[in-house]
Amino acid sequence: METTSKTFWQTACELKIGPVPAPVYLVLAVIVAAATIFGQLPADMVGGIAIMMVMGILLGDIGLKVPILKDIGGPAILSIFIPSAMVYYGLLNSDAIKAITAFTKGANFLYFYISCLVVGSILGMVRTVLVQGFLRMFVPLVVGTVVASILGCIAGMLCGEDLYHTFFFIVIPILSGGVGEGILPLAAAYSEILNQSADQFLVHFVPAAMLGNLFAIMSAGYLKKMGERFPKLSGNGTLVKSGDLSDITNAKAEEAPLDVKMMGAGLVLACCFFCAAKVLALWIPIPAPILMIILAALIKVLNIMPTVMEQGAKQWYKFVSGNLTWALLVGVGVIYTPWNDVLAAITPAYIFTIMATIFGMVASGLLCARFMNMYPIESAIVTCCHSGLGGTGDVAILSAANRMGLMPFAQISTRLGGACTVIAATILMRALQ
Repeated sequence: METTSKTFWQTACELKIGPVPAPVYLVLAVIVAAATIFGQLPADMVGGIAIMMVMGILLGDIGLKVPILKDIGGPAILSIFIPSAMVYYGLLNSDAIKAITAFTKGANFLYFYISCLVVGSILGMVRTVLVQGFLRMFVPLVVGTVVASILGCIAGMLCGEDLYHTFFFIVIPILSGGVGEGILPLAAAYSEILNQSADQFLVHFVPAAMLGNLFAIMSAGYLKKMGERFPKLSGNGTLVKSGDLSDITNAKAEEAPLDVKMMGAGLVLACCFFCAAKVLALWIPIPAPILMIILAALIKVLNIMPTVMEQGAKQWYKFVSGNLTWALLVGVGVIYTPWNDVLAAITPAYIFTIMATIFGMVASGLLCARFMNMYPIESAIVTCCHSGLGGTGDVAILSAANRMGLMPFAQISTRLGGACTVIAATILMRALQ
């Protein structure tokens, strides 16, 4: 029997960087590098996707393979902090930064990504599980906030920090829900109350929020490994336990085959949901991302969306989460994560306080799950998202845990929990003056 030997090219193509054969990846990387060097990288969607995906694929693949790092959310950590360090040390071409900024910030790629994930994951969920999840998650969220605040303050005082400073300037920024909808309005509120410049507060807030998000990502990675080691604790992406699993079984069995036209329907549906939320926000004083979640959940609960549209939204969500996650995190690292702030904040006392705060959130989620008929791993991950950097933090935390389907619950945990935290902290600070 005649055997055919593989050519060098065929053998080389068996090696992959992410989903791309290694030789092809190298060619693509050289093309992008040449475009940046000769000033031909477009500062738009085309250039942004090109460089963010080339960087994200490599960093995500390394993060998945490096021992220890792969178990604590390595892909998310590398995808955020390596680009951040490259910007700080001048290793990233200015044209590359312009392209990434134009696509991520100018084109609002972050909210596009979240819209696709939120709408697709909600409409693709089993209806009974969705209802039970939203009703149960508030208890671990509230308990987690209280416990995290107490542990964080105790840790700060043990390290010689003042209780007032620890609570208002370290713990609260971690739990505020991100940058745009968390620490910025928090700084503005503190500025008005204390008659000081808001910039003075941001120097403290930004490192706390970023390091808190980092430890939350690492915690999610450990929770993922815990779920693999103790399968009874994990719902494999399902938040609420169900006595009757027939709905879940039937939903998996009835999942439609991949259809690109259905995915197109899912794309337009996700974008229109966000537009509808923006319109509602004109009259309802709730951030559009939260309104989008409420709107999608309401439509799912009422069961009025045609099945074909639900399937399209779910398939599109899977495509986006499977292909664009690491690219998005590269944008987060370049734009929203200044490396010098990270370095300035790294002191033993500061880190210990932040770790205690995150531990309080995670432990509360694990313990509350028992009383709320939730899976402990998923409950802890969702609760942990309260300490994330808004939507970007949710993406990083859930990707580290490999549970992107929990995005709707994570968004509620981060944004609603963050908004309540900012309001409560502002009222308390004013009362203490």
